[in-house]
Amino acid sequence: QVQLVESGGGLVQAGGSLRLSCAASGRTFSSYAMAWFRQAPGKEREFVATISWSGGNVYYTDSVKGRFTISRDTAKNTVYLQMNSLKPEDTGVYYCAAKYMYGSMWPQLYGYGYWGQGTQVTVSS
Repeated sequence: QVQLVESGGGLVQAGGSLRLSCAASGRTFSSYAMAWFRQAPGKEREFVATISWSGGNVYYTDSVKGRFTISRDTAKNTVYLQMNSLKPEDTGVYYCAAKYMYGSMWPQLYGYGYWGQGTQVTVSS
C-alpha cells in the first residue's frame, strides 16, 4: 500500500519561499515517477512538476520554470518541491502523486494513481 504524506505548506508573502516535502512509503520506488500537482480554488487540479525516482529526470510546467525545483532523497524516500519567488497565483492545495513507470517515456504527466492528502499553500500579495 503506497502512502504519500505531504508537509511544509503555509502562508507566505509574495516573493517568499516554501519547501514542500512528500514522505513516501509502502513500495520500492525505483521504477516510479513522482510528481506535484496543485489545485486553486474553483479550478481544476493541474500538473506542476515531476521527477523520475531512479534517474532524477525532471520536468516542470512553464509557469514555475526557474522558480520551483523538484528533487528526491532516495535514502529518506522523500520528494521535495522548493518554491521560490512565490506569486499569489501559486496559491492552492499542493498534492504529491506517484505512478509506476511502464517503459521509459518522459515526462510522465498523466495516469498518477497514488495521491497524498494535500497541503495548503497561500501566497499573499
